[in-house]
This record gives sequence, C-alpha cells and structure tokens, in this order.
Amino acid sequence: MAAGWKAIRAVLIDLSGTVHIENDIIPGSIAALERLRKSGLALRFVTNTTKESRSLLLSRLTTLGFNIKPEEVFTSLIAARTLVETLKVRPLLFLEDEALEDFSGIDSTNPNAVVVGLAPSMFQYKHLNEAFRLLQDGAQLIAIHKSKYYRRADGLALGPGPFVECLEYASGQKSRVVGKPAPDFFYTALSDIGVKPEEAVMVGDDVQLDVGGALAAGLHGLLVRTGKYREGDENKLEPALDPSYVVADFPAAVDLILKSLGSHTA
Repeated sequence: MAAGWKAIRAVLIDLSGTVHIENDIIPGSIAALERLRKSGLALRFVTNTTKESRSLLLSRLTTLGFNIKPEEVFTSLIAARTLVETLKVRPLLFLEDEALEDFSGIDSTNPNAVVVGLAPSMFQYKHLNEAFRLLQDGAQLIAIHKSKYYRRADGLALGPGPFVECLEYASGQKSRVVGKPAPDFFYTALSDIGVKPEEAVMVGDDVQLDVGGALAAGLHGLLVRTGKYREGDENKLEPALDPSYVVADFPAAVDLILKSLGSHTA
C-alpha cells in the first residue's frame, strides 16, 4: 500500500453495488461496516442513487440491517437540489415519484431548466421531446449524474447517462453534472468532517465514477468486484488502476484499509 494510506482519516462508501444490490446485501458488508466504525475513521456514504429520496433510501438500508446515520448519507439528489436553489431555476424534473421528496418546495412551474436523474417512467419520447424544446429555448441542462448503467437484482440496466447524452446531442448543449465523478461532489462530502482529499479513500464498484472520480479529485480509491464491475474495468482508467487497489468486495476493502492503518482485526 502507498505510504499516504497511513494518513487516512475518512472513508467514502458507495452504496448500490458496493454494500447492497436493491434489497440484497453484499455478503459480509454489515459486519465489515461495523469493523470500520470501530476503527474511528469518519464515514460518509456517497451515492448517485436517484430512484428514491434520501429518507426512503436510509429507511431501506436500516431495514436491511445497516447501521447508518442520516447525516452520514450524501446523495447526488441533495447536491442537485442545492444547485437548483443556487441557480434559482425552475426545473422540469426527470425523477421517479419516490425521489420527489428531496425536491419538495422547489418551484417547477414554467420550467427554465431540465434536471435528469434515473427515471425509467420518464424516459419516453413525449417527455424527452418536452425537455428538448426547453433546451432549444435556452433552458439549462443539469445531470444529477451520467452513469451509463447500474446493477439491479435482475442484471445490468441503463442509467440516466445515455438519456442525458441524447438531450446533449439533440440540443447541442452540454450538461452540468452534479454527482460522481464531479470533484465538487467529493469535496462537499468531505467538507463537513474537515478532511482533506488526500486523507480519504473512496470505495465503489464503478471504476470511472467512483474510483476514477475520486482519484481525479485527489482522494485514494478502491474498486470492488461486485455490483456493476465487469472483468477488466480497472484497465479503463488512464493509467490503469494498480491491481492492489482492486478487491473482491466491501469486506475485503475494509480489510485492506484497516491493515494499512495498522489496526486490522480478523
């Protein structure tokens, strides 16, 4: 392990595909999380999940048995709402009903912005064409994230990225990306615990959004071979990810982190 790992003070943890897949727990993840807590490291769960609000996500994870505090969860939905408020725009929301809670109180009448999350029920010609026309008239395009695909219980599924790209291509407008891999997403997650990027490690199943984004922002990164991971993903970064930073699963990532700190327990 790199010498800098001894200075690690915080761990950022992806959720879907890393510790769970829908309502299935990645084996050993609950116990591994508790071991990580006992180490004294600060924890933040950073997720691009946009299919449900933060409160629904937290409730589901708690029901599954995870010990996660509300203030530890930082989602791209929350970051997107903050951006909408900062820009003072009225968004056309590509979100499922379960996610709308995180935009409660936001004025969406006469939209002058398009906000795209993972919304399968909205990815239809009628809605996409409405968004296209708004963008043609000067509306801003905000991508909560641009994940190409994600892992569901029944296999891989398209993420919002292809639909954002569709709107970019048709309108000639580039989107403003809020979630991972945007550097500000990582910085905001670390800011309230007073940790510098080089003092944090990101654990996730997406080599580009999780690990590549973290490395570009100055964090360390660990890639797990669960969730959306496909054989050879580590070679998609430039330069390719060191094989020592690719592990079987979240419990193995925790083992590596604790070992690097000299506080590993079997």
